Amino acid sequence: MAQQIQVQIHAADELRLDRVATPEPGPRDAVVRVAACGICGSDLGYLKLGGVAGPSDTPMPIGHEFSGVVESVGAEVVGVSPGDRVVVDPQGAGNRIGNGGSEGAFTPRLLVRNAADARCMIPIPDELSFDQAALAEPLGVGMQAVNRSRAQAGEKAVVFGAGPIGLASIATLKYRGVEDVVAVDLSDTRLDVARQLGARETVNPSRDSVGRRIREIQGTSLVMGAPMADTDLYIEASGAAAVLPQIVRRAKAGARVVVVALHREEIAMNFLLVMMKELELLGSIAQPPDWNDMIQMLGDVDLSPMITHRFPLDRFDEAMAIAQDADAGAKVMIDCGGAA
Repeated sequence: MAQQIQVQIHAADELRLDRVATPEPGPRDAVVRVAACGICGSDLGYLKLGGVAGPSDTPMPIGHEFSGVVESVGAEVVGVSPGDRVVVDPQGAGNRIGNGGSEGAFTPRLLVRNAADARCMIPIPDELSFDQAALAEPLGVGMQAVNRSRAQAGEKAVVFGAGPIGLASIATLKYRGVEDVVAVDLSDTRLDVARQLGARETVNPSRDSVGRRIREIQGTSLVMGAPMADTDLYIEASGAAAVLPQIVRRAKAGARVVVVALHREEIAMNFLLVMMKELELLGSIAQPPDWNDMIQMLGDVDLSPMITHRFPLDRFDEAMAIAQDADAGAKVMIDCGGAA
């Protein structure tokens, strides 16, 4: 039986490149040769926990931000054919690819179950590179945060966290005509990428007073006589517990706050200020329903600065070490070898 590499989590902080059987599609499935797959912040969280919510009896395959080529399809699958270049919605068709399901995309060939049940494989144009196409999933998370914010051209925005999701939010805001975007992060490397993707100014809390700098950049708005930042919307993509209470204290009346970062612990909030300022607190998860929104933007905007490192699949341990270092870069992309 033919075998291939599969990256799997076996326990907390225990990652292995296992040998597993090469998949074959059932009548309602497809097999995709994975070309490129990005390491996501949630992959780091899964590794720390030992799984989606902790260790389980079986290893957990990871990898969900990917692109590739359809290799084979079952008899009941329509709409895609062998040779098609695609991205795949990892949560589509009832799958949880790389998110607690039985498959993960850090592998040369991936079984996409239930491909006949829903349009979970989205074609990509020939001119879009596989690396760029693999950004569709994280771009969609940032795009959905912008969608939830109801951002309008001409507004002022602050994005906390310049990791891949924050960077995707910044790029989408710029794409939608929001020119006045401030990025806040502790990593100068990531702040440099934020500027390349559209941030007007950047703030590093290790040396800047965040509230004062935002007021200097975006101006002030009085709330009961006190000067608050004249920022229309905030996107919290950092996951730092102190950020949300700070936003609530500094926000002007009527500001919108979108939480797209994963906060695993409860956070104490001053809801008196939320009430008095009539703030909007909005959650955001996953992507817009139509993945063609991301494919269109990827064709219009060069997001390659987001990809700061590339590794082959057999050097995954090195790649994960880079991804775990927040100051080392932004998106780490894995060449899974399936497009060769």
